[in-house]
Amino acid sequence: MLKQNITAVLLSSLILALSNFALAQSTAVTNAKIYTGSTPAVLENATVVFENGKITAINPEKVVADTVIDGTDKIVTPGFIGSINALGLVEVGAVAATRDASSDKAGITFDPSYAFNAESTLLPLARTGGITGNIIVPHGMTDDFTGIASYVSTSSNLTATEINPVAVVAYIEPQSKGSRALKIQYIEEKLTQQQEKLNAPKDAKKDQDKEETPKSDEKILTKLLNKELPLLVITHRPADILQALTLKDKFSLDLIIAGANGAPAVAKQLADADVPVIISPMDNLPKSFDELHAKLGNAATLSSHELTVGLTVAGDSSHNLHQLRFSAGNAVANGLSYEAAIAAVTSNVAKAFALTAKGVIETGKDADLVVWSGDPLEFSSNIEHLWIGGKEQSLETRQDKLRDRYLTESELPPAYTQ
Repeated sequence: MLKQNITAVLLSSLILALSNFALAQSTAVTNAKIYTGSTPAVLENATVVFENGKITAINPEKVVADTVIDGTDKIVTPGFIGSINALGLVEVGAVAATRDASSDKAGITFDPSYAFNAESTLLPLARTGGITGNIIVPHGMTDDFTGIASYVSTSSNLTATEINPVAVVAYIEPQSKGSRALKIQYIEEKLTQQQEKLNAPKDAKKDQDKEETPKSDEKILTKLLNKELPLLVITHRPADILQALTLKDKFSLDLIIAGANGAPAVAKQLADADVPVIISPMDNLPKSFDELHAKLGNAATLSSHELTVGLTVAGDSSHNLHQLRFSAGNAVANGLSYEAAIAAVTSNVAKAFALTAKGVIETGKDADLVVWSGDPLEFSSNIEHLWIGGKEQSLETRQDKLRDRYLTESELPPAYTQ
């Protein structure tokens, strides 16, 4: 028995050593056109080297790597970053048992990332669109703070998927009954109460006793007030965006606006306040009175005001996130510069959510990289390699497996084949 245990320990150690060795392998992509998501925006005939999950060199004098990939006629970009969806929190929208992004009891402390499923079949599908990371958000109208947004990687590794809180979410949207004014008032009152509590002089007698432990919601409000987390306001109407800017000024908050079809009407105010905006460039028809400013050229308009613009996929983004690159391509067709479009799905989203190691190809940053056969914003281009944290990812989807399953000849009915 002891001998078997020793053998098992040695075998486990060997497997761990081999896996660490595999990760430690250095990789170089040479002779490629690199869109850095940074400055300079484009590098021609360039080389990027990475090892241990980090980019170690850009255009070194001599290329020394365990694996060298010829990137001639290829394009390399940072991994794209999706946002404002429930990827990994929903499998089939019509099946309630697979939906974890909302709850009747949700409030400011609601963190749906606890239910994030790294084995979701939607993650490989997202990777086929170059998505290496994503901002998942809670959804619901039961509380005026909806909960915590988190960054997640699209790796399907159950034990190594990166998950980090990045924002506190509030929706300011029209209600079937009641008033959005009450929502805005509620947010202001909660922040005011917590600010007063933090600024209140401490009672000497109370100091001698055990300090009162802050409640969970108070801790999150404190993070907002201390700029440890930004407030992500999801809204469209220009008047509501201005209300959010008022909250930012009053409480010195870090603020992000998403949805934002009405943002062009208040672009100057957003630019003056240095507030990032995340929009869907495909919204071109109003779906409500809040979205009267929806136009295909909105991304270009906001970018012309030197705003930090991020792009997302509207509607069922969880299932259609792989189409983000095509949305970016349409933004280019409607006036957004190509380099700005690449930044809008990489570095701008990373900047908005303080993801300092993501979204750019720079020495020392995370090796979340994609090698494309051609222009990544074109339908005809394919992904040839995709790495998350330096580890190459599978691009096989559930759809691919179903195709292969039903194309395979068998004496048994398809349902019996694996």
